[in-house]
Amino acid sequence: MDEKTTIYDIAKKLNITAATVSRALNDNPRISKKTRDLVKETAAKMNYKQNKLALALKRGKSYNVGVIVPHINRNFFSSVIRGVEEELYPQGYHVIISQTHEIESKEIETINTLLNAQVDGIIMSISKATIGVEHFSRVLKKNIPLVFFDRKKDIAGVSSVTVDDFKGSYLATKHLIEQGCKRICHFSGDQALDIYKNRFEGYKKALLDSNIEFNEEYVTEVMSDLEDGKKTIQKMMKLKNPPDALFSSSDFAALGAIQQLKADGIQIPEEFCVVGFSNEPFTKFMELSISSVDQSPKEMGRMAAKVFLEQVGDSQNVKIEKKVVLSPKLHIRKSSSRK
Repeated sequence: MDEKTTIYDIAKKLNITAATVSRALNDNPRISKKTRDLVKETAAKMNYKQNKLALALKRGKSYNVGVIVPHINRNFFSSVIRGVEEELYPQGYHVIISQTHEIESKEIETINTLLNAQVDGIIMSISKATIGVEHFSRVLKKNIPLVFFDRKKDIAGVSSVTVDDFKGSYLATKHLIEQGCKRICHFSGDQALDIYKNRFEGYKKALLDSNIEFNEEYVTEVMSDLEDGKKTIQKMMKLKNPPDALFSSSDFAALGAIQQLKADGIQIPEEFCVVGFSNEPFTKFMELSISSVDQSPKEMGRMAAKVFLEQVGDSQNVKIEKKVVLSPKLHIRKSSSRK
């Protein structure tokens, strides 16, 4: 038999009704164990495949969870996904992974696709371009749990798992000050996103707490890539009072800056100290290892999955809203160790 075998084929072979076959396959106690076993055995022989989506619609549960990330090829996001999977797979869930490439329309389209696929929940990090919230409201109207991680919007009824970005950048900046740095520049991300706004605020507060004047000239928005890091540090070093340290919201931009500074003959960390953010794997494996703030992405993924499981486990369908904030850890390496 080919894989298009239906319950009617099985019913015909066993001379019973299609309804009996359906009940037997779904372990209905009204059907005797003997008949159930016979139906399952016959179904296996005839290579019968149950329509999982139809079954999901019937049971009101698909055991599929959508995970939406801006980019899959970043270690941070792939580690979060690993954490989500490790938590959900033992509970019988499958994970459907999508990426938005930082495009809002793609994010909206992805959410619609996942809703049409009858997912039981959505765990996501919003794109940089996301302004509207209507697509999130659509998820909530369907009573489907929505959990944000890392990048989020503050929406009633939506849980989130983030790292304390303010504290992480405060620790990084304070460390640079302790190394004797006085003119610390900051590579910021798009401050329309909470994570970058909080990283900027932590940097600024550490300066003020150490009686170092905040200088707007030392703050600039940088893309999370090597080339932008190179170009931006070149501009910074041409200032009348060039900086003597960098706290970057991105490890990639920090690496670009280091490459450029070394090419220009500037000694790191003797003349210039650098700290990044995210603790990407390359930061510790380089000859000049880079100090960086760890966001615990795997733990973040596990926690986001746990928050989702709590919501689906709630039989009363009461909306649980949790704001989980993980503690950051500063890894001090060669790029900023003077003392």
